[in-house]
Amino acid sequence: MRKQIRIGTRASALALWQAEWVKSELEKKYSGMTVTLTKIKTTGDKILDVPLAKVGGKGLFVKEIEEAMLENEIDIAVHSMKDVPTFFPDGLHLGAITKREDPRDALLSRNNIKFKDLPRGANIGTSSLRRQAQLMNLRPDFVIHQLRGNVDTRLRKLKEGQYDAIILAAAGVKRLGLASNVSEYIDPEVSLPAIGQGALGIECRVDDRELNDLIAFFNHAESRTCVTGERALLRRLEGGCQVPIACYGQMKDGKLRLTGLVGSVDGKRIIKDVIEGAPESADKLGVTLAEKLLTQGADAILREVYGNNTDFSGNNLLEN
Repeated sequence: MRKQIRIGTRASALALWQAEWVKSELEKKYSGMTVTLTKIKTTGDKILDVPLAKVGGKGLFVKEIEEAMLENEIDIAVHSMKDVPTFFPDGLHLGAITKREDPRDALLSRNNIKFKDLPRGANIGTSSLRRQAQLMNLRPDFVIHQLRGNVDTRLRKLKEGQYDAIILAAAGVKRLGLASNVSEYIDPEVSLPAIGQGALGIECRVDDRELNDLIAFFNHAESRTCVTGERALLRRLEGGCQVPIACYGQMKDGKLRLTGLVGSVDGKRIIKDVIEGAPESADKLGVTLAEKLLTQGADAILREVYGNNTDFSGNNLLEN
């Protein structure tokens, strides 16, 4: 058995927490193994003064890490699943998806005010168009501001009074030990979570069989099933950070229940539906749910974002 594993990770506090957790679990599982961390700055880390939706492209927080893996500079990468594109470079794949932490969004507000009590015209900070669309649909009086930076930076801006409230992923807040700052965990009925939110993905080289076997114990079957269904919907919708798309999978009575959503950025149009089926059909369920949303009007919303040259039947009209 190999004696060393090199983990590639972003350098933010949350990314390092996640990588350190994987490191400690590996070292507990395999006595005598040395696990090291390599910090890698990604495009998403470098561009902090532009909203993610305007940066464009996919894999803003993983591309440079994947390149290091392909160059054999690292062995595995630890990602927040909500940052992972649905397609991988040749030779790489997801070796494991960990047990999901709380998938909900969390409201952090000045004076600990709850969501329903936020004043008219409240200034809300978030980096997510998904959150923006859903919040604006319920409260069109809100003023949404793009909020970038690590969790500490966002908290500081809230405490300085730049915002009345900010929205963060509950999982990250909890992992960093900052749950005491949460005013309210937002019900998924109010803010449907991002695809994969709360779960960690461990990416590695496909042909490294020994390493794939070594990290297999991280796989959590239920979490992997739910996230697989969510990512299938995202893949079918050709989704990126430029459009509000959400999907949340839950296991109930032995069935996988997926709730999917596509919304306009201003929140005036929200297309939402649910599908249930066998867990082993997670990928198919996600695709079917995506197609249901498309027929209900999501295609028109997506065309506005991606351009009228796409028909979302899987074809590019300019190429036909």
